[in-house]
Amino acid sequence: MKKFGTAALAIFFAMGLSACSEGPAEEAGENIDEIVEDAGNAVEDACEDAKEATDAKDKDC
Repeated sequence: MKKFGTAALAIFFAMGLSACSEGPAEEAGENIDEIVEDAGNAVEDACEDAKEATDAKDKDC
């Protein structure tokens, strides 16, 4: 019976932790990922614009 109680308690805590994974920290992480991706895209766009303006042979950034 003691093993059952210990197992039930462990499952209870594991379920509690998994329910917290979609909280504010997860949302903040997704927002940071989006900001970093947008910044990378902006840098690449600026590079492409600069190469077009200078008529560079190599158009890859």
